[in-house]
Order: sequence, then C-alpha cells, then structure tokens
Amino acid sequence: MSNLQIQPFFDADTETYSYVISAGRGTAAAIIDPVLDYDAKSGRTSTHSADAMINYIHTQQLTVQWILETHAHADHLSSAYYLRSKVGGKIAIGEKIVQVQTVFKKLFHLGDEFVPNGQQFDQLLADGEEFAIGQLTAKVLLVAGHTPADVAYQIDDAVFVGDTLFMPDVGTARCDFPQGNARTLYRSIQRILNLPDNTRLFMCHDYPLAKREYRYQSTVQTQKAENIHIHTGVREDNFVTMREQRDATLAMPRLIIPAIQINIRAGALPPIEENGVSYLKIPLNLLGSV
Repeated sequence: MSNLQIQPFFDADTETYSYVISAGRGTAAAIIDPVLDYDAKSGRTSTHSADAMINYIHTQQLTVQWILETHAHADHLSSAYYLRSKVGGKIAIGEKIVQVQTVFKKLFHLGDEFVPNGQQFDQLLADGEEFAIGQLTAKVLLVAGHTPADVAYQIDDAVFVGDTLFMPDVGTARCDFPQGNARTLYRSIQRILNLPDNTRLFMCHDYPLAKREYRYQSTVQTQKAENIHIHTGVREDNFVTMREQRDATLAMPRLIIPAIQINIRAGALPPIEENGVSYLKIPLNLLGSV
C-alpha cells in the first residue's frame, strides 16, 4: 500500500468537506469536491476556501494532476475552474454528467452557448476506470441514485463517497432530484458496503443531528453496523419506502439554483454579457416548495 496522504478542508457555511490527496510532500496530488464561496444575499463569489487549499498545495510542494468532482453538487458551488487556473490539473467527473446537464439545460432554459455533452470538463470518467495520481492509483465507482451521475473515488483503502452516504447517525443521500432513484441508491450503497470492512469512507458533507463535532471519516464496518438508514438487515423495499417518504418532506437545498448552474459548467461562471456582468437564472414556480 502506498503512502496515501489525505488532507481535509471544511467549509462551515455549506457543511462541505473537500480533500487534497497525495503520496506526501513533493508528489502529485488530486483535489476532490472543492468549494467556491458564495454569498446568496449579494450574489458575490469569493475564493477563501479554495485559497486555503492552494496554500496547502504550495506548502507541501504538490503538483496537482486532477480536480475531481463526485457529481454536480446542489448544495455548494465548485471552485474547480478557479483552482485549475491557479494550480493546474484536469477537471474530471463521471461521464453520466451529460444526463444531468441535459436536464438542467432545459430547466434553466440555457442558451446555445451551453452544450450538454460534458465538454466543460477536461475528462469524463467511466465506471471502473482507473487513473494515476502520481504513484497512486484511483478507481472510479459509479454510485448513482442521488443523481444518475454520482461517482466515488477509490484510492488504496480509502473511498471518497460524495453525497451517497453520510455519517451513520445522518444516514443516506436524498433521491428526489431529477433522475434520482432510491432503489438505484440502495444498490449503489451496497457496492460500497461490499468492500472490505476496514475500508475508510470519506464524506463530502456532515449534518450533525445531535450535539457532536463535525466528522468526515467512517468505515464500511461502522456503516454496516450503525447507519440509521441502511445498516445490515435493511431490505431494499423498506429502504426505498423510507427514502421516498423522507424526501417528500425535504426543502430544496439553499444554494441549488446558483450551484447547479455553476457546477454543470465545471465551476465556471455563466458567460459574461455585453455589459461585462455574468448572470444566473431563477426559474419561478418550478422547483419544489416543501
């Protein structure tokens, strides 16, 4: 096993964990699920979170090869585009992002400038595909259900699960976004839980329900024993019923409107218009109202 180094970064506003992965000082690195700071009241973006990652990368003398997205997030904006301009690397995401782009191009009534074919990303990754991060080897795992395009990244004994699983006392991802599917999510999670018990699982978010500190790491064994939604013994039909009933009570994520429009563009802002300003669209009376 290689000397896998995992440095987490936490954004308190969106309760998001991002990661820099390397084999140690002076080696190649990958960034996973980076955050672009966004003030919803003013519509202003900033790069405080991304700059903290850049500082770490420079301090550790890392060479960024990849900026990896687990999916097009609905709860935070991606800083992938900004990071690529500062530290390099290829922006990559699962190849089924094309399905998500097609849905949201229609929902946001995007113009001809937005082509839903994945060209906004440097590389689209297929299920089971392996790629190198210096001396490390990463493997792509399709874990659809939350969206049809979710992937996890397996590197040595660590899996970065995106929004598929949360800490055991929080449970599992919602499945009520376009083309989400609770039955598919159940089967995707089984793929993760069939890995060796000591496999480390790294979350993209933590939403503590009790008065505890934020956490970002679990194991397959712990999830099978303790996850409140999908521990060992939970049958597929029961999970689907629970997930669909629970999803029906959930409000839309606070940042879904700006996040999706940025994230399907690999973290780039919408094209600047003739007055020098970039604009987001707000579809009225279209998204859920729970």
